[in-house]
Amino acid sequence: MGETKKLTNVNAMPAPTWSWLKMNAAEVEVPAGLAPARDAVSVEPAPGSENVVTGNVEAFDTEMVAASKRYAARSRAAAPGDAAERAKLAAGELDTMDVPALSAYQRGAVRAEEELSAAEAFLTGCGREAYAYLRGLSGKPSVIDVPGGVRAAVTVRVDGRPGAAAAASLDVVVRANATLDLTLALDGAADPDAVAGVVGFAARVFAARGARVNVASVQTADDAFLVIDDMGVFADEGARVEVSHTVLGAGRSYTGLAADLRGDASRIDVDTSYLGAREQLHDFNYQIRHLGKRTVSNMDANGVLTGTSSKILRGTIDLMHGAKGAEGAERETVLLANDGVENKTVPVILCDEDDVAGNHGATIGHVRPEQLFYLGSRGLSEAQAEALFVSAKLEDAALSAPDERIRASVVRLGEAIVPDFEEELA
Repeated sequence: MGETKKLTNVNAMPAPTWSWLKMNAAEVEVPAGLAPARDAVSVEPAPGSENVVTGNVEAFDTEMVAASKRYAARSRAAAPGDAAERAKLAAGELDTMDVPALSAYQRGAVRAEEELSAAEAFLTGCGREAYAYLRGLSGKPSVIDVPGGVRAAVTVRVDGRPGAAAAASLDVVVRANATLDLTLALDGAADPDAVAGVVGFAARVFAARGARVNVASVQTADDAFLVIDDMGVFADEGARVEVSHTVLGAGRSYTGLAADLRGDASRIDVDTSYLGAREQLHDFNYQIRHLGKRTVSNMDANGVLTGTSSKILRGTIDLMHGAKGAEGAERETVLLANDGVENKTVPVILCDEDDVAGNHGATIGHVRPEQLFYLGSRGLSEAQAEALFVSAKLEDAALSAPDERIRASVVRLGEAIVPDFEEELA
């Protein structure tokens, strides 16, 4: 790979698990000395939405500061290790044995609830180091600011180039009762032996009271590229956010999303579809924190792994103190189409509240022998049967592509994986 720099603590789980699983976080090696390709990024508002792309670089921070004032640090009264107990301990009214010891995660959660403002506690899924790296590559962020009650649509494209680093940085503010449809296309065409390149996206999203934010991200880069897709979301009262990630390409890809459901009755739904082929690595991290009452989150993932590809998915739903009536669910279905693949899935529910509901589950399995026998009886070899499942994933991505340029990128990728894919699609 040549000279590289390392990004540490990427896609870190908020509450680490056993280190021998090697899943707590990723260390990402990025090629050093890549020239920034800022002209490879385009922000394209749909007709009628031109006015929402603004130069107000302070829009996001201004809204987060205002939210911090509305949502003062929450009390953890009667919670283990809360401020009242610590005050009594300091005054000598309690013995140290009367106050429960807290884990590193619990200490961080207490700090986030009692000491940090909403702005200070804001996170993105890939972590601070990866976010800073992408912001540095992109330079001044693009800003999307949707006025109250307005519906807008914007497409952001990042077209990777071999030997270069192309990254888009975006601050999004969707004001009260407004709607934004945001499409993200992460692409890069290159020969397998081309000099490595980086494709990246970093976004901070503020969804105001009653706002709707719909994000569709499609990643179709060739194997020569490293892709980092990083996002953080703040949801105010009644805000609803829907995010779909379609991850089909890149030799190595890292996708992270963190959401702060601080407003009562706010909601986020995340749908992830992925295909791992050849020697690809796909690394996902989702962290959803419920702080508001009656908040809802759903995470659904569906993928196919073939060749000697590998995938890691960390999904954490954190039902924090005070989030009464909150509900969170996470589900994943993984088809292992080849014996050489590696899959790691860790669905996590963290809970510090009693009146909540959390559910998680994963269905992971190989193609069943009876399925292979059925296909074999109809003249398909095991390799052809495997290609059938891969084609199905690619066809679904092509048919549901947000626009023709993205569809063409899916087809290009499909042609490299499945012979005559375009012909079959037609």
